[in-house]
Amino acid sequence: MGDRLDAIVTGVGIVAPGGATRESFWENTRRGQPATRTTTLCDPSPFRSKIAGEVDFDPIAGGLSSEEAEFLDRAAQLLVTAAAEAVADSSGALDDVRPERIGVYIGSAVGATMSMEEIYRLTSRDGELIEVDEILDRDLYQYFVPSSFVAEIARRFGARGPGELISNGCTSGIDALAQAMEAVRRGDVDVAIAGATEAPIAPITFACFDSIMATSNLNDTPESASRPYDATRAGFVLAEGAAVMIVESREHAERRTASTYATISGYGARANAFHMTGLKNDGTELAEAISASLAYAGIEPDQIDYVNAHGSGTTQNDIHETEAIKKALGARAYDVPVSSLKSMTGHSMGSIGAIEVAVCVLAIRDSFIPPTANLNEIDPVLDLDYVPNEGRSEKVDRVVSIASGFGGFQSALVIERAEYAE
Repeated sequence: MGDRLDAIVTGVGIVAPGGATRESFWENTRRGQPATRTTTLCDPSPFRSKIAGEVDFDPIAGGLSSEEAEFLDRAAQLLVTAAAEAVADSSGALDDVRPERIGVYIGSAVGATMSMEEIYRLTSRDGELIEVDEILDRDLYQYFVPSSFVAEIARRFGARGPGELISNGCTSGIDALAQAMEAVRRGDVDVAIAGATEAPIAPITFACFDSIMATSNLNDTPESASRPYDATRAGFVLAEGAAVMIVESREHAERRTASTYATISGYGARANAFHMTGLKNDGTELAEAISASLAYAGIEPDQIDYVNAHGSGTTQNDIHETEAIKKALGARAYDVPVSSLKSMTGHSMGSIGAIEVAVCVLAIRDSFIPPTANLNEIDPVLDLDYVPNEGRSEKVDRVVSIASGFGGFQSALVIERAEYAE
């Protein structure tokens, strides 16, 4: 891609099911330990699916004030906490940077769902709006507009450069990181605070997915209800979580001799123009997104060491994604490990792509491929290496992380060991 700058990851923050900090989450992931359960964040009794991937999260312990814990939407709380961890991890990435050279790129599919639903309940009676008191009036707009997440991060960290909220459904996290990569490579910013957040565990969300029978109804075994690639799978498990990365130019990182995790080096995206919730079995558009990401990064399929899959746990996704990987990688598809984080965390919609990219970065750091949990009986129509139940200690230099979202959005991001992407 010419003389564009490299986009280096120097800080990572994660607040997700299985761990409210980066290292606790990663340790849980390495063990292949599912973090799904009968939901506690709302009453699940009216719904077909009663399961969720929830974060054991204390906002005060996460560094928020008591006022922030009361009035910030849960998705904003998760985001702020993950961002603070990423900034602290980055060895001073924001120090001595002009504010206009710091950008913020955040993904979210459904914004402040939990607070919006609660406020609607408090301010309506049988659908008729009643008076909104002063406290609710102060916070109502920030719940209504998802870009308030970007504004909150910009305010906290003094970022006066570009700010973008990306809401592309389940590809939002990958797409936000891609926008950050591009901004760094173009030289628009020196440092980007980039990632995604979601806290959708509310009655309206359960009802939406119940209506299309998309979520798992394996309610008697909630810890193993997310079963990507397994013949007994029954749909995806709703989840929450956030991940934020500090993405900066190589030059900026080298000036302060910062430790580097990896380079974000390639991106591809397609839309299938087919169906709001359906996928074609042939996986053509996802395959094209993967191939485009490899071409952007200037690497060949046989250089990929690991595929971090979308792996939602629905039959149509498993078939679609498997075919896409085979089309994009050719013969390499049968040798490269493919695994799904959602088998442990569930599917946190717009934020899961960022959480998965963070896992890719840690997989490169520690030379470890995480497993697909709950995979005991591989569907016989699927024929790749899905890393069942136990992770592997293997050198990981180049990864492609892929996402597939409602509306037909398909995205892929290439992450490389930093020293190999020069």
